[in-house]
Amino acid sequence: MITSQLSVFFMLIYMLEFLTITGQSSLIVVVLGREWVQTQRLPPVDMILASLGICRFCQLWSSMLHNFGSHFHLNYNFWCFGIIWQFTNILSFWLTSLLAVFYCVKVSFFSHPIFLWMKWRIVRWVPRLLLGSLLVSCVSTIFSATSYYIIIQFISMKDFPRNMVVLVIPFLLFLASTVLLMALLSRHLKQMKDLHTGRPISSPEAHSAALRSLGIFLILFTFYFLTVLVSILDVLFNKESWFWAWEAIIYALVSIHSTLLMLSSAKLKRVLKARCWSLEAA
Repeated sequence: MITSQLSVFFMLIYMLEFLTITGQSSLIVVVLGREWVQTQRLPPVDMILASLGICRFCQLWSSMLHNFGSHFHLNYNFWCFGIIWQFTNILSFWLTSLLAVFYCVKVSFFSHPIFLWMKWRIVRWVPRLLLGSLLVSCVSTIFSATSYYIIIQFISMKDFPRNMVVLVIPFLLFLASTVLLMALLSRHLKQMKDLHTGRPISSPEAHSAALRSLGIFLILFTFYFLTVLVSILDVLFNKESWFWAWEAIIYALVSIHSTLLMLSSAKLKRVLKARCWSLEAA
């Protein structure tokens, strides 16, 4: 009885997170999509954010349909939603790592010719990198979907370990880029404080805020990677009674990460403030 009540409780939490992330992803896509329609172009960062918003939206719906279909044993082929979830999950990892690499290359201060060449070229590379991320996700998903154990093992996410490399590589790229960017910002912040000792300036405060945001990004994405890894390998919490609790934890991290992404964008942050003010006025 208690286990059933806990399952219902975490199921409700999961649904609240579903609604929250759906709203966040929809807002990202609508705001940036409207700008693209009006100006016929998007900055590289906004391209990545818009792609991530679409990916998260599809990932959430496929997760919800697959989870409820499996939980209530509905008479339907819900394994297709599991395949869509796998594709969007891999793609979200690559898009998040691409965002971290882009920030690292654009903000860093290395003077090596190769790095300067990358810094100049990466803006033009973003559309191709987005296409590359899409192709890698497609190839990995097709490989898994056509494997011998697709019907028996894929639904329970046990066939995924053979493709873990497509998650580990983007995670390591994200990890290296974020740590490097934090180190560069820390060094730059120290230099600015040494140069402006005794004079209050706002730039170090902005750098400190950026460092805190990067630290939170790093912790959240690391926890998300670990929770997805545990969920895929089915190492812990493999009992049905803990399924919804684990799903609630995973998508709580996704919701917080999406919120921080929105707050890191000046356009999205401005829209959020306007929405909050309109709600307060109403």
